[in-house]
Amino acid sequence: MNNQNIFNEIREKIDIVDLIGEYVPLVQKGRNFFGVCPFHNDTNPSMSVSREKQIYKCFSCGASGNIFTFVRDYEHMDMKDVLELLAAKVGITISNNSVSRKTTKYDKLYEIYELANKFYQNNINTKDGQKAKEYLKNRGITEDIIKEFEIGLSLDNMDSLTKVLTKKGYDLYTLDKIGLSSNNHDLFINRIMVPIHDINGKTVAFSGRVYNKQSDHKYVNTKETEIFKKGHLLFNYYRCKEEARRNKYVIIMEGYMDVFRAFSIGAKNVVAIMGTALTEEQTNLIKKLSNNVYLCLDGDDPGQKATLSVGEQLEKVGINLKVIRLTNDEDPDTYILKYGKDKFYDLIDKAISFSDFKLESLKKGVNFNSDLELSHYIDSVIRETSLINDEIRREIILKKLALETNLSYNTLEKRLSGYLDKKRPRDIIIEEKKVNNKLSMYDKAVYGMIYAIIINKKYLKLFQEESLYFINQKPRYLLTEIEYYYKKYGNIEIADFYTYLIDKKELLDLYNNIISYMDNNNITDEAVNDFIKVIKSYNVKQEIKRLNELMEKETDDLEKSKIANQIRLLRIGE
Repeated sequence: MNNQNIFNEIREKIDIVDLIGEYVPLVQKGRNFFGVCPFHNDTNPSMSVSREKQIYKCFSCGASGNIFTFVRDYEHMDMKDVLELLAAKVGITISNNSVSRKTTKYDKLYEIYELANKFYQNNINTKDGQKAKEYLKNRGITEDIIKEFEIGLSLDNMDSLTKVLTKKGYDLYTLDKIGLSSNNHDLFINRIMVPIHDINGKTVAFSGRVYNKQSDHKYVNTKETEIFKKGHLLFNYYRCKEEARRNKYVIIMEGYMDVFRAFSIGAKNVVAIMGTALTEEQTNLIKKLSNNVYLCLDGDDPGQKATLSVGEQLEKVGINLKVIRLTNDEDPDTYILKYGKDKFYDLIDKAISFSDFKLESLKKGVNFNSDLELSHYIDSVIRETSLINDEIRREIILKKLALETNLSYNTLEKRLSGYLDKKRPRDIIIEEKKVNNKLSMYDKAVYGMIYAIIINKKYLKLFQEESLYFINQKPRYLLTEIEYYYKKYGNIEIADFYTYLIDKKELLDLYNNIISYMDNNNITDEAVNDFIKVIKSYNVKQEIKRLNELMEKETDDLEKSKIANQIRLLRIGE
Protein backbone atom coordinates (compact mmCIF):
# COMPACT_ATOMS: atom_id res chain seq x y z
CA MET A 1 0.00 0.00 0.00
CA ASN A 2 1.86 3.09 -1.23
CA ASN A 3 -0.03 5.40 1.09
CA GLN A 4 0.90 3.68 4.34
CA ASN A 5 2.15 6.87 5.99
CA ILE A 6 -1.16 8.60 5.20
CA PHE A 7 -3.13 5.66 6.56
CA ASN A 8 -1.00 5.57 9.69
CA GLU A 9 -1.40 9.31 10.31
CA ILE A 10 -5.19 9.13 9.99
CA ARG A 11 -5.37 5.99 12.12
CA GLU A 12 -3.41 7.71 14.91
CA LYS A 13 -5.90 10.60 14.94
CA ILE A 14 -9.09 8.50 15.12
CA ASP A 15 -9.79 6.37 18.16
CA ILE A 16 -11.38 3.10 17.04
CA VAL A 17 -13.72 2.96 20.04
CA ASP A 18 -15.10 6.40 19.21
CA LEU A 19 -15.44 5.56 15.53
CA ILE A 20 -17.16 2.18 15.92
CA GLY A 21 -19.26 3.68 18.71
CA GLU A 22 -20.83 5.96 16.08
CA TYR A 23 -22.11 2.87 14.29
CA VAL A 24 -22.66 0.32 17.06
CA PRO A 25 -23.44 0.90 20.78
CA LEU A 26 -20.43 -0.30 22.79
CA VAL A 27 -20.21 -1.30 26.46
CA GLN A 28 -16.90 -1.47 28.32
CA LYS A 29 -16.07 -4.77 29.99
CA GLY A 30 -12.59 -4.85 31.44
CA ARG A 31 -10.01 -3.37 29.09
CA ASN A 32 -12.09 -3.83 25.93
CA PHE A 33 -15.43 -2.62 24.60
CA PHE A 34 -18.14 -4.94 23.31
CA GLY A 35 -21.04 -4.54 20.91
CA VAL A 36 -23.28 -6.44 18.54
CA CYS A 37 -21.31 -7.39 15.43
CA PRO A 38 -22.75 -5.73 12.31
CA PHE A 39 -21.15 -8.26 9.96
CA HIS A 40 -23.40 -11.20 10.79
CA ASN A 41 -26.86 -11.75 12.27
CA ASP A 42 -25.75 -11.11 15.83
CA THR A 43 -28.11 -10.63 18.77
CA ASN A 44 -25.59 -10.93 21.61
CA PRO A 45 -22.53 -8.67 21.81
CA SER A 46 -19.82 -10.77 20.18
CA MET A 47 -17.57 -8.02 18.79
CA SER A 48 -14.67 -6.79 20.90
CA VAL A 49 -12.99 -3.43 20.29
CA SER A 50 -9.54 -2.80 21.77
CA ARG A 51 -8.56 0.78 22.48
CA GLU A 52 -5.07 -0.40 23.36
CA LYS A 53 -4.45 -2.18 20.04
CA GLN A 54 -6.88 -0.05 17.98
CA ILE A 55 -8.46 -3.14 16.41
CA TYR A 56 -11.81 -4.94 16.54
CA LYS A 57 -12.65 -8.61 16.25
CA CYS A 58 -15.78 -10.73 16.37
CA PHE A 59 -15.55 -13.95 18.36
CA SER A 60 -18.42 -15.43 16.39
CA CYS A 61 -17.89 -14.70 12.67
CA GLY A 62 -14.17 -13.86 12.83
CA ALA A 63 -14.44 -10.33 11.37
CA SER A 64 -11.51 -8.18 12.48
CA GLY A 65 -9.40 -5.23 11.44
CA ASN A 66 -8.83 -1.52 12.05
CA ILE A 67 -10.84 1.67 11.42
CA PHE A 68 -10.35 1.45 7.65
CA THR A 69 -11.51 -2.14 7.27
CA PHE A 70 -14.48 -1.49 9.56
CA VAL A 71 -15.75 1.45 7.51
CA ARG A 72 -15.01 -0.34 4.24
CA ASP A 73 -17.00 -3.43 5.21
CA TYR A 74 -19.76 -1.57 7.08
CA GLU A 75 -20.40 1.01 4.37
CA HIS A 76 -19.49 -1.28 1.42
CA MET A 77 -17.09 1.40 0.22
CA ASP A 78 -13.98 1.31 -1.91
CA MET A 79 -10.78 1.83 0.12
CA LYS A 80 -10.07 5.08 -1.76
CA ASP A 81 -13.42 6.46 -0.61
CA VAL A 82 -12.79 5.23 2.94
CA LEU A 83 -9.46 7.02 2.97
CA GLU A 84 -11.03 10.28 1.77
CA LEU A 85 -13.91 9.99 4.25
CA LEU A 86 -11.72 9.43 7.30
CA ALA A 87 -9.14 11.98 6.14
CA ALA A 88 -11.87 14.63 5.97
CA LYS A 89 -13.02 13.59 9.43
CA VAL A 90 -9.69 14.65 10.95
CA GLY A 91 -8.97 17.56 8.59
CA ILE A 92 -6.26 15.90 6.50
CA THR A 93 -6.13 16.86 2.83
CA ILE A 94 -5.42 14.00 0.45
CA SER A 95 -3.55 15.03 -2.70
CA ASN A 96 -2.02 12.87 -5.40
CA ASN A 97 -2.60 9.71 -3.38
CA SER A 98 -2.02 6.51 -5.29
CA VAL A 99 -4.84 4.43 -3.84
CA SER A 100 -7.08 3.64 -6.78
CA ARG A 101 -10.67 2.50 -6.99
CA LYS A 102 -11.05 -1.11 -7.99
CA THR A 103 -12.68 -1.72 -11.33
CA THR A 104 -15.50 -4.25 -11.46
CA LYS A 105 -17.41 -6.02 -14.21
CA TYR A 106 -20.40 -3.82 -13.31
CA ASP A 107 -18.69 -0.45 -13.96
CA LYS A 108 -20.16 -0.28 -17.46
CA LEU A 109 -23.69 -0.84 -16.10
CA TYR A 110 -23.26 1.92 -13.52
CA GLU A 111 -22.04 4.26 -16.28
CA ILE A 112 -25.14 3.56 -18.37
CA TYR A 113 -27.49 4.22 -15.47
CA GLU A 114 -25.70 7.43 -14.56
CA LEU A 115 -26.05 8.66 -18.16
CA ALA A 116 -29.73 7.69 -18.18
CA ASN A 117 -30.26 9.54 -14.91
CA LYS A 118 -28.67 12.72 -16.29
CA PHE A 119 -30.71 12.38 -19.48
CA TYR A 120 -33.99 12.18 -17.54
CA GLN A 121 -33.00 15.09 -15.27
CA ASN A 122 -32.19 17.22 -18.28
CA ASN A 123 -35.57 16.41 -19.86
CA ILE A 124 -37.61 17.67 -16.92
CA ASN A 125 -35.85 21.03 -17.12
CA THR A 126 -36.72 21.55 -20.78
CA LYS A 127 -39.93 22.74 -22.43
CA ASP A 128 -41.04 19.10 -22.62
CA GLY A 129 -40.90 18.87 -18.85
CA GLN A 130 -43.23 21.78 -18.00
CA LYS A 131 -46.36 19.63 -17.59
CA ALA A 132 -44.50 17.12 -15.44
CA LYS A 133 -43.19 19.91 -13.21
CA GLU A 134 -46.68 21.36 -12.95
CA TYR A 135 -47.98 17.96 -11.88
CA LEU A 136 -45.24 17.66 -9.23
CA LYS A 137 -45.93 21.17 -8.01
CA ASN A 138 -49.61 20.31 -7.56
CA ARG A 139 -48.51 17.29 -5.53
CA GLY A 140 -46.45 19.56 -3.30
CA ILE A 141 -43.09 18.49 -4.74
CA THR A 142 -40.88 21.57 -4.78
CA GLU A 143 -37.95 22.42 -7.01
CA ASP A 144 -35.61 21.66 -4.09
CA ILE A 145 -36.99 18.13 -3.76
CA ILE A 146 -36.75 17.61 -7.52
CA LYS A 147 -33.06 18.54 -7.41
CA GLU A 148 -32.26 16.67 -4.20
CA PHE A 149 -33.79 13.39 -5.36
CA GLU A 150 -32.73 13.84 -9.01
CA ILE A 151 -36.30 13.47 -10.28
CA GLY A 152 -36.44 13.38 -14.07
CA LEU A 153 -38.69 12.71 -17.04
CA SER A 154 -38.79 10.09 -19.79
CA LEU A 155 -40.00 11.63 -23.03
CA ASP A 156 -43.10 10.83 -25.08
CA ASN A 157 -40.86 9.21 -27.66
CA MET A 158 -40.30 5.51 -28.26
CA ASP A 159 -36.52 5.55 -28.48
CA SER A 160 -35.07 8.84 -27.23
CA LEU A 161 -32.87 7.31 -24.48
CA THR A 162 -31.99 4.23 -26.53
CA LYS A 163 -30.65 6.44 -29.35
CA VAL A 164 -28.55 8.49 -26.93
CA LEU A 165 -26.99 5.42 -25.32
CA THR A 166 -26.35 3.48 -28.56
CA LYS A 167 -24.64 6.55 -30.04
CA LYS A 168 -22.28 6.44 -27.06
CA GLY A 169 -21.38 2.86 -27.95
CA TYR A 170 -23.58 0.82 -25.62
CA ASP A 171 -25.15 -2.20 -27.30
CA LEU A 172 -28.89 -2.96 -27.37
CA TYR A 173 -28.41 -6.34 -25.72
CA THR A 174 -26.94 -4.70 -22.60
CA LEU A 175 -29.61 -1.98 -22.52
CA ASP A 176 -32.30 -4.65 -22.65
CA LYS A 177 -30.58 -6.81 -20.03
CA ILE A 178 -30.39 -3.98 -17.49
CA GLY A 179 -33.97 -2.83 -18.00
CA LEU A 180 -33.70 0.43 -19.94
CA SER A 181 -34.75 -0.75 -23.39
CA SER A 182 -36.97 -3.43 -24.90
CA ASN A 183 -37.07 -4.44 -28.58
CA ASN A 184 -34.93 -1.44 -29.58
CA HIS A 185 -37.29 0.98 -27.81
CA ASP A 186 -37.21 2.79 -24.48
CA LEU A 187 -38.81 0.92 -21.61
CA PHE A 188 -39.85 4.14 -19.86
CA ILE A 189 -42.02 6.47 -21.96
CA ASN A 190 -43.65 9.71 -20.82
CA ARG A 191 -43.21 9.14 -17.10
CA ILE A 192 -41.84 11.02 -14.12
CA MET A 193 -38.63 9.20 -13.28
CA VAL A 194 -37.41 8.60 -9.73
CA PRO A 195 -33.89 7.13 -9.59
CA ILE A 196 -33.16 4.41 -7.07
CA HIS A 197 -29.64 4.31 -5.68
CA ASP A 198 -27.62 1.56 -4.07
CA ILE A 199 -26.16 1.91 -0.58
CA ASN A 200 -23.19 3.89 -1.96
CA GLY A 201 -25.31 6.34 -3.95
CA LYS A 202 -24.93 4.84 -7.42
CA THR A 203 -28.01 4.90 -9.65
CA VAL A 204 -29.11 1.28 -10.24
CA ALA A 205 -32.82 1.47 -11.13
CA PHE A 206 -35.80 3.74 -11.82
CA SER A 207 -39.43 3.96 -10.86
CA GLY A 208 -41.44 5.64 -13.59
CA ARG A 209 -44.77 7.20 -12.56
CA VAL A 210 -47.55 8.15 -14.93
CA TYR A 211 -48.60 11.80 -14.61
CA ASN A 212 -50.90 12.51 -17.57
CA LYS A 213 -53.31 9.53 -17.24
CA GLN A 214 -52.29 8.12 -20.64
CA SER A 215 -51.50 4.69 -19.20
CA ASP A 216 -53.41 2.14 -17.16
CA HIS A 217 -50.18 1.24 -15.35
CA LYS A 218 -49.52 3.78 -12.61
CA TYR A 219 -45.91 2.65 -12.11
CA VAL A 220 -43.30 0.97 -14.28
CA ASN A 221 -40.27 -0.20 -12.32
CA THR A 222 -36.86 -1.50 -13.35
CA LYS A 223 -36.68 -5.28 -13.35
CA GLU A 224 -34.08 -6.94 -11.15
CA THR A 225 -30.64 -6.93 -12.76
CA GLU A 226 -27.05 -7.73 -11.84
CA ILE A 227 -26.75 -4.38 -10.04
CA PHE A 228 -30.33 -4.04 -8.76
CA LYS A 229 -31.89 -6.40 -6.25
CA LYS A 230 -34.92 -4.69 -4.76
CA GLY A 231 -34.79 -6.68 -1.54
CA HIS A 232 -31.19 -5.61 -0.93
CA LEU A 233 -31.87 -1.86 -0.93
CA LEU A 234 -33.76 0.81 0.96
CA PHE A 235 -34.87 3.98 -0.78
CA ASN A 236 -32.88 7.02 0.46
CA TYR A 237 -30.43 4.84 2.45
CA TYR A 238 -27.25 6.55 1.31
CA ARG A 239 -28.64 10.05 2.04
CA CYS A 240 -30.04 8.95 5.37
CA LYS A 241 -26.94 7.39 6.94
CA GLU A 242 -25.40 10.44 8.60
CA GLU A 243 -28.79 11.91 9.55
CA ALA A 244 -29.82 8.67 11.27
CA ARG A 245 -26.60 8.55 13.24
CA ARG A 246 -26.87 12.21 14.17
CA ASN A 247 -30.48 11.83 15.34
CA LYS A 248 -29.83 8.36 16.83
CA TYR A 249 -32.95 6.93 15.21
CA VAL A 250 -34.39 6.18 11.77
CA ILE A 251 -37.97 6.36 10.47
CA ILE A 252 -39.18 3.65 8.12
CA MET A 253 -41.87 4.52 5.57
CA GLU A 254 -43.33 2.64 2.64
CA GLY A 255 -42.81 4.62 -0.58
CA TYR A 256 -40.63 7.32 -2.05
CA MET A 257 -43.44 9.93 -2.00
CA ASP A 258 -43.52 9.52 1.79
CA VAL A 259 -39.77 10.11 1.91
CA PHE A 260 -40.05 13.21 -0.29
CA ARG A 261 -42.67 14.66 2.01
CA ALA A 262 -40.74 13.89 5.21
CA PHE A 263 -37.60 15.37 3.67
CA SER A 264 -39.49 18.56 2.83
CA ILE A 265 -40.17 19.22 6.54
CA GLY A 266 -36.62 18.43 7.66
CA ALA A 267 -37.12 14.78 8.63
CA LYS A 268 -34.13 13.48 6.66
CA ASN A 269 -33.44 10.35 8.71
CA VAL A 270 -36.06 8.45 6.71
CA VAL A 271 -35.92 5.38 4.44
CA ALA A 272 -38.59 3.54 2.46
CA ILE A 273 -38.83 -0.23 2.08
CA MET A 274 -40.55 0.15 -1.33
CA GLY A 275 -43.19 -2.44 -0.44
CA THR A 276 -44.66 -4.09 2.64
CA ALA A 277 -42.36 -7.12 3.04
CA LEU A 278 -38.97 -6.75 4.70
CA THR A 279 -36.05 -8.93 3.64
CA GLU A 280 -33.14 -10.09 5.78
CA GLU A 281 -30.78 -7.86 3.77
CA GLN A 282 -32.99 -4.81 4.41
CA THR A 283 -33.20 -5.72 8.08
CA ASN A 284 -29.40 -5.72 8.31
CA LEU A 285 -29.23 -2.33 6.55
CA ILE A 286 -31.72 -0.85 9.02
CA LYS A 287 -29.76 -2.26 11.93
CA LYS A 288 -26.66 -0.53 10.60
CA LEU A 289 -28.45 2.80 10.46
CA SER A 290 -29.60 2.73 14.08
CA ASN A 291 -30.81 0.41 16.81
CA ASN A 292 -33.72 2.81 17.40
CA VAL A 293 -36.42 2.59 14.74
CA TYR A 294 -39.77 4.32 14.25
CA LEU A 295 -42.27 2.59 11.97
CA CYS A 296 -44.47 5.01 10.04
CA LEU A 297 -46.33 2.95 7.46
CA ASP A 298 -49.80 3.69 6.11
CA GLY A 299 -52.62 4.07 8.63
CA ASP A 300 -55.12 1.83 6.81
CA ASP A 301 -55.63 -1.87 7.55
CA PRO A 302 -52.99 -3.13 5.05
CA GLY A 303 -50.54 -0.57 6.50
CA GLN A 304 -51.23 -1.74 10.05
CA LYS A 305 -50.73 -5.37 9.04
CA ALA A 306 -47.48 -4.38 7.36
CA THR A 307 -46.42 -2.57 10.56
CA LEU A 308 -46.91 -5.80 12.51
CA SER A 309 -45.04 -7.86 9.93
CA VAL A 310 -42.10 -5.46 9.56
CA GLY A 311 -41.97 -4.81 13.29
CA GLU A 312 -41.80 -8.48 14.19
CA GLN A 313 -38.96 -8.96 11.70
CA LEU A 314 -36.99 -6.09 13.25
CA GLU A 315 -37.84 -7.20 16.79
CA LYS A 316 -36.09 -10.54 16.14
CA VAL A 317 -32.72 -8.80 15.70
CA GLY A 318 -33.02 -6.77 18.92
CA ILE A 319 -34.00 -3.38 17.51
CA ASN A 320 -35.76 -0.89 19.80
CA LEU A 321 -39.06 -0.22 18.03
CA LYS A 322 -41.71 2.47 18.22
CA VAL A 323 -44.77 3.03 16.05
CA ILE A 324 -45.95 6.40 14.74
CA ARG A 325 -49.73 6.16 14.50
CA LEU A 326 -51.33 8.08 11.65
CA THR A 327 -54.99 9.09 11.92
CA ASN A 328 -57.88 8.54 9.50
CA ASP A 329 -56.13 5.89 7.39
CA GLU A 330 -53.66 8.50 6.13
CA ASP A 331 -50.24 7.73 4.67
CA PRO A 332 -47.23 9.89 5.72
CA ASP A 333 -47.35 11.90 2.48
CA THR A 334 -51.00 12.93 2.78
CA TYR A 335 -50.82 13.37 6.57
CA ILE A 336 -47.94 15.85 6.39
CA LEU A 337 -49.56 17.72 3.50
CA LYS A 338 -52.82 17.96 5.43
CA TYR A 339 -51.61 18.68 8.97
CA GLY A 340 -48.10 20.08 8.54
CA LYS A 341 -44.69 19.72 10.12
CA ASP A 342 -45.54 20.39 13.78
CA LYS A 343 -48.34 17.84 13.89
CA PHE A 344 -46.10 15.17 12.38
CA TYR A 345 -43.28 15.84 14.83
CA ASP A 346 -45.89 15.70 17.60
CA LEU A 347 -46.78 12.19 16.38
CA ILE A 348 -43.10 11.22 16.61
CA ASP A 349 -43.01 12.43 20.22
CA LYS A 350 -46.15 10.43 21.00
CA ALA A 351 -45.00 7.25 19.25
CA ILE A 352 -45.84 4.10 21.22
CA SER A 353 -43.69 1.04 21.79
CA PHE A 354 -44.10 -1.78 19.32
CA SER A 355 -45.24 -4.09 22.13
CA ASP A 356 -48.08 -1.67 22.98
CA PHE A 357 -48.99 -1.50 19.29
CA LYS A 358 -49.18 -5.29 19.14
CA LEU A 359 -51.36 -5.40 22.27
CA GLU A 360 -53.73 -2.84 20.74
CA SER A 361 -53.84 -4.83 17.50
CA LEU A 362 -54.77 -8.03 19.32
CA LYS A 363 -57.96 -6.41 20.55
CA LYS A 364 -59.23 -5.41 17.10
CA GLY A 365 -62.22 -7.45 15.91
CA VAL A 366 -62.50 -9.54 19.09
CA ASN A 367 -66.06 -10.53 20.03
CA PHE A 368 -66.03 -10.18 23.83
CA ASN A 369 -69.35 -12.04 24.03
CA SER A 370 -67.70 -15.17 22.65
CA ASP A 371 -65.98 -17.27 25.33
CA LEU A 372 -63.71 -18.83 22.73
CA GLU A 373 -62.60 -15.50 21.19
CA LEU A 374 -62.21 -13.91 24.62
CA SER A 375 -60.08 -16.80 25.88
CA HIS A 376 -57.89 -16.63 22.78
CA TYR A 377 -57.53 -12.84 23.18
CA ILE A 378 -56.52 -13.14 26.85
CA ASP A 379 -53.98 -15.85 26.09
CA SER A 380 -52.52 -13.78 23.21
CA VAL A 381 -52.15 -10.70 25.43
CA ILE A 382 -50.46 -12.68 28.20
CA ARG A 383 -48.13 -14.40 25.75
CA GLU A 384 -47.15 -11.01 24.31
CA THR A 385 -46.74 -9.56 27.81
CA SER A 386 -44.29 -12.34 28.68
CA LEU A 387 -41.92 -10.93 26.04
CA ILE A 388 -41.73 -7.58 27.89
CA ASN A 389 -38.74 -7.40 30.25
CA ASP A 390 -40.13 -4.57 32.40
CA GLU A 391 -41.88 -6.07 35.48
CA ILE A 392 -43.81 -2.87 36.21
CA ARG A 393 -45.20 -2.73 32.66
CA ARG A 394 -46.20 -6.39 32.89
CA GLU A 395 -48.11 -5.73 36.12
CA ILE A 396 -49.88 -2.67 34.64
CA ILE A 397 -50.95 -4.67 31.57
CA LEU A 398 -52.28 -7.55 33.69
CA LYS A 399 -54.28 -5.19 35.93
CA LYS A 400 -55.85 -3.53 32.88
CA LEU A 401 -56.60 -6.94 31.39
CA ALA A 402 -58.22 -8.09 34.65
CA LEU A 403 -60.56 -5.08 34.66
CA GLU A 404 -61.28 -5.40 30.95
CA THR A 405 -62.18 -9.12 31.11
CA ASN A 406 -63.54 -9.34 34.67
CA LEU A 407 -60.99 -12.01 35.57
CA SER A 408 -58.94 -12.13 38.77
CA TYR A 409 -55.43 -10.72 38.65
CA ASN A 410 -54.07 -13.90 40.30
CA THR A 411 -55.45 -16.09 37.51
CA LEU A 412 -53.79 -13.94 34.85
CA GLU A 413 -50.53 -13.75 36.80
CA LYS A 414 -50.42 -17.54 37.12
CA ARG A 415 -50.75 -17.93 33.35
CA LEU A 416 -48.05 -15.26 32.81
CA SER A 417 -45.68 -17.08 35.20
CA GLY A 418 -46.04 -20.21 33.07
CA TYR A 419 -44.95 -18.34 29.95
CA LEU A 420 -42.11 -16.60 31.79
CA ASP A 421 -40.73 -19.93 33.04
CA LYS A 422 -40.61 -21.21 29.45
CA LYS A 423 -39.04 -18.06 28.09
CA ARG A 424 -36.72 -17.18 30.97
CA PRO A 425 -33.88 -15.33 29.26
CA ARG A 426 -30.38 -16.56 29.83
CA ASP A 427 -27.79 -14.10 31.05
CA ILE A 428 -25.88 -12.66 28.15
CA ILE A 429 -22.38 -14.06 28.24
CA ILE A 430 -19.67 -12.59 26.13
CA GLU A 431 -17.76 -15.69 25.15
CA GLU A 432 -14.28 -15.14 23.83
CA LYS A 433 -13.90 -18.00 21.39
CA LYS A 434 -10.39 -18.77 20.24
CA VAL A 435 -10.15 -19.23 16.51
CA ASN A 436 -7.96 -21.99 15.12
CA ASN A 437 -8.15 -23.96 18.38
CA LYS A 438 -7.24 -27.13 16.45
CA LEU A 439 -3.81 -25.90 15.45
CA SER A 440 -0.85 -28.25 15.64
CA MET A 441 1.97 -27.57 18.08
CA TYR A 442 4.11 -26.37 15.16
CA ASP A 443 1.42 -24.00 13.82
CA LYS A 444 0.95 -22.56 17.31
CA ALA A 445 4.69 -21.92 17.50
CA VAL A 446 4.65 -20.25 14.05
CA TYR A 447 1.71 -18.04 15.10
CA GLY A 448 3.47 -17.17 18.34
CA MET A 449 6.77 -16.40 16.61
CA ILE A 450 5.17 -14.13 14.01
CA TYR A 451 3.13 -12.35 16.71
CA ALA A 452 6.26 -11.85 18.81
CA ILE A 453 8.13 -10.41 15.82
CA ILE A 454 5.26 -7.99 15.15
CA ILE A 455 5.14 -6.63 18.68
CA ASN A 456 8.92 -6.42 19.16
CA LYS A 457 11.57 -6.07 16.47
CA LYS A 458 14.21 -7.74 18.66
CA TYR A 459 12.54 -11.10 18.02
CA LEU A 460 13.03 -10.67 14.27
CA LYS A 461 16.75 -10.30 14.88
CA LEU A 462 16.72 -13.42 17.08
CA PHE A 463 14.82 -15.36 14.40
CA GLN A 464 17.43 -14.38 11.82
CA GLU A 465 20.39 -15.17 14.14
CA GLU A 466 18.99 -18.65 14.74
CA SER A 467 18.82 -19.17 10.94
CA LEU A 468 15.18 -20.19 11.30
CA TYR A 469 12.70 -20.52 8.47
CA PHE A 470 9.04 -21.43 8.06
CA ILE A 471 8.39 -24.51 5.96
CA ASN A 472 4.91 -23.38 4.87
CA GLN A 473 4.68 -20.76 2.14
CA LYS A 474 2.11 -18.31 3.60
CA PRO A 475 3.96 -17.71 6.88
CA ARG A 476 7.17 -17.21 4.87
CA TYR A 477 5.51 -14.62 2.66
CA LEU A 478 3.95 -12.89 5.66
CA LEU A 479 7.33 -12.71 7.38
CA THR A 480 8.82 -11.20 4.22
CA GLU A 481 6.17 -8.45 4.34
CA ILE A 482 6.91 -7.86 8.03
CA GLU A 483 10.64 -7.56 7.33
CA TYR A 484 9.99 -5.09 4.51
CA TYR A 485 7.64 -3.03 6.71
CA TYR A 486 10.24 -2.81 9.50
CA LYS A 487 12.89 -1.78 6.98
CA LYS A 488 10.71 0.96 5.48
CA TYR A 489 8.83 2.29 8.52
CA GLY A 490 11.01 1.26 11.45
CA ASN A 491 8.16 0.06 13.66
CA ILE A 492 4.92 -1.92 13.41
CA GLU A 493 1.58 -1.10 15.03
CA ILE A 494 -0.84 -4.03 14.91
CA ALA A 495 -3.67 -1.79 13.63
CA ASP A 496 -1.55 -0.23 10.85
CA PHE A 497 -0.39 -3.57 9.47
CA TYR A 498 -4.03 -4.46 8.69
CA THR A 499 -4.11 -1.58 6.20
CA TYR A 500 -0.73 -2.53 4.74
CA LEU A 501 -2.03 -6.03 3.91
CA ILE A 502 -5.43 -4.85 2.65
CA ASP A 503 -4.77 -5.92 -0.96
CA LYS A 504 -3.12 -9.23 -0.01
CA LYS A 505 -6.17 -11.25 1.02
CA GLU A 506 -4.50 -14.58 1.86
CA LEU A 507 -1.83 -12.92 3.97
CA LEU A 508 -4.43 -10.69 5.62
CA ASP A 509 -6.50 -13.76 6.52
CA LEU A 510 -3.43 -15.39 8.07
CA TYR A 511 -2.58 -12.18 9.95
CA ASN A 512 -6.19 -12.04 11.17
CA ASN A 513 -5.96 -15.57 12.52
CA ILE A 514 -2.64 -14.88 14.23
CA ILE A 515 -3.89 -11.72 15.95
CA SER A 516 -7.13 -13.42 17.04
CA TYR A 517 -5.34 -16.53 18.32
CA MET A 518 -2.54 -14.70 20.12
CA ASP A 519 -4.64 -11.84 21.53
CA ASN A 520 -4.08 -11.36 25.28
CA ASN A 521 -1.13 -13.80 25.24
CA ASN A 522 1.80 -12.42 27.16
CA ILE A 523 4.92 -12.66 24.99
CA THR A 524 8.08 -13.26 27.02
CA ASP A 525 11.65 -14.23 26.08
CA GLU A 526 10.97 -17.66 27.59
CA ALA A 527 7.86 -18.13 25.43
CA VAL A 528 9.76 -17.09 22.29
CA ASN A 529 12.57 -19.55 23.09
CA ASP A 530 9.92 -22.28 23.32
CA PHE A 531 8.53 -21.25 19.91
CA ILE A 532 12.05 -21.46 18.46
CA LYS A 533 12.62 -24.96 19.89
CA VAL A 534 9.36 -26.25 18.44
CA ILE A 535 10.05 -24.70 15.00
CA LYS A 536 13.62 -26.05 14.96
CA SER A 537 12.53 -29.53 16.00
CA TYR A 538 9.77 -29.63 13.38
CA ASN A 539 12.07 -28.34 10.65
CA VAL A 540 14.66 -31.01 11.50
CA LYS A 541 12.02 -33.77 11.40
CA GLN A 542 10.76 -32.54 8.05
CA GLU A 543 14.31 -32.39 6.66
CA ILE A 544 15.06 -35.91 7.90
CA LYS A 545 11.84 -37.09 6.28
CA ARG A 546 12.85 -35.43 3.01
CA LEU A 547 16.35 -36.98 3.12
CA ASN A 548 14.97 -40.45 3.88
CA GLU A 549 12.69 -40.19 0.85
CA LEU A 550 15.67 -39.04 -1.23
CA MET A 551 17.84 -41.91 0.00
CA GLU A 552 15.17 -44.46 -0.94
CA LYS A 553 15.25 -43.22 -4.53
CA GLU A 554 19.08 -43.06 -4.67
CA THR A 555 20.86 -45.97 -6.41
CA ASP A 556 24.47 -44.87 -5.87
CA ASP A 557 25.87 -46.33 -2.62
CA LEU A 558 28.30 -43.42 -2.13
CA GLU A 559 25.48 -40.86 -2.41
CA LYS A 560 23.36 -42.95 -0.03
CA SER A 561 26.19 -42.85 2.48
CA LYS A 562 26.44 -39.06 2.23
CA ILE A 563 22.68 -38.68 2.79
CA ALA A 564 22.81 -41.08 5.75
CA ASN A 565 25.56 -38.98 7.30
CA GLN A 566 23.46 -35.83 6.85
CA ILE A 567 20.58 -37.55 8.65
CA ARG A 568 22.96 -38.64 11.47
CA LEU A 569 24.24 -35.08 11.94
CA LEU A 570 20.69 -33.70 12.02
CA ARG A 571 19.69 -36.22 14.69
CA ILE A 572 22.60 -35.34 16.96
CA GLY A 573 21.94 -31.64 16.41
CA GLU A 574 24.95 -30.68 14.33
